[in-house]
Amino acid sequence: MRDREKRTVRDLRRTNRSAVLRKLYFDGPLSRQELAPATGLSSGSISNVVAELTADGLLEEAGSVDSDGGRPRTLLRVARRSAYLIGVDVGETRVGVELFDLGLTELARAERPLAAHGYDVDRVVGLISDAVADVLRDADVAPESLLGVGVGVPGIVDRSSPGGAVVHGQTVDWDGVPLESLLREAAALPPEVPLFIDNGAKTLGQAEMWFGAGRGARHAVIALIGSGVGACIITDGVLYGGAHSSAGEWGHTTLQVRGRPCRCGARGCLEAYAGAEAVLERWAEIGGDPGEADEETALAAFLASAAPADPGEADDKAAALLEETAEYLGAGIADLVNLFNPERIIISGWAGLMLGRHALPAVREAAAAYALRHPLERTTIELGRLGPDAVTVGAATLPLADFLSRGGRGRESAPAVR
Repeated sequence: MRDREKRTVRDLRRTNRSAVLRKLYFDGPLSRQELAPATGLSSGSISNVVAELTADGLLEEAGSVDSDGGRPRTLLRVARRSAYLIGVDVGETRVGVELFDLGLTELARAERPLAAHGYDVDRVVGLISDAVADVLRDADVAPESLLGVGVGVPGIVDRSSPGGAVVHGQTVDWDGVPLESLLREAAALPPEVPLFIDNGAKTLGQAEMWFGAGRGARHAVIALIGSGVGACIITDGVLYGGAHSSAGEWGHTTLQVRGRPCRCGARGCLEAYAGAEAVLERWAEIGGDPGEADEETALAAFLASAAPADPGEADDKAAALLEETAEYLGAGIADLVNLFNPERIIISGWAGLMLGRHALPAVREAAAAYALRHPLERTTIELGRLGPDAVTVGAATLPLADFLSRGGRGRESAPAVR
């Protein structure tokens, strides 16, 4: 009975700490007087929690504001340099690793190309491990200061294995890859530093919901368009994962029966028409020249040909292909409108942002042609605001979310894998 009471008191303190930390993190700086009504805690509880968090080095003063006839009120904020986070994006063309402080200010980054070697698992694990070591060294941050390392990957992440997260990435030929245990073994990280692995579209979605175009929405879909296509689905403020965390594979919904072959092995998937790899293949088929450059450079060349600054210089075939791609993407978005009834659809990912800058009006027009009118009238379609690094930022939010949910407490034990 006494152990149960101890757990209850400990859980209550953690919940109170979490409430204060979250409010200050997302809405700070705030005074103690503002924190009480904002969190629903009593002034006494606020004083105790603030004292604890300040003693732990997690809060700092951020100036003061005048009060009505009383003493100035001290503002509080989360101490940005009290801890550090790493975000990893296992992308289509490269592995990107960024080190952030607690406020998600970038301190160091490292990139490793993938194109020449594909997704060989041992190589990818080695690249991540080396890049993590590089950013820690470049910023002179001790590994022990990390709250965790978040990794965004292509494919479905299964967390039911006792050895940690396992990745099923059909388009990159990863079948049950025990990525968490492999990274734990390869990376020179203290055992108490946790690893968090999730689908890249979902990490991007969390970043846009917290800091970007999704902020304030309760029902949203964040579309990741890169070489491939994916989506993060938010329902009532919560990420929807489905029965086994594979929901959101929007790129592998069928757009055309017996259509173009897709990287997943099926035919007619949206990804086979709207993903950057597919767009460049279709451009080459009509005489375009993607060259030997990486996909981002090649897509920029296609867009320069299809939608140059001087419309009179546009290549007619490339322009028609861009228009067709916008229609395919709009039709796919119409499916999202009809299925999920979101209030906001956000087009993101490096290719989505590049295409959207030239084709967003056409995408909206196509969505209007294919979606049901009533839900579409209540849905906005816009571009992401976090740029091409949103997956990396989103990956870093995985350990950040864990930290906030624990009220800034450290883990009581240090398992080899999470």
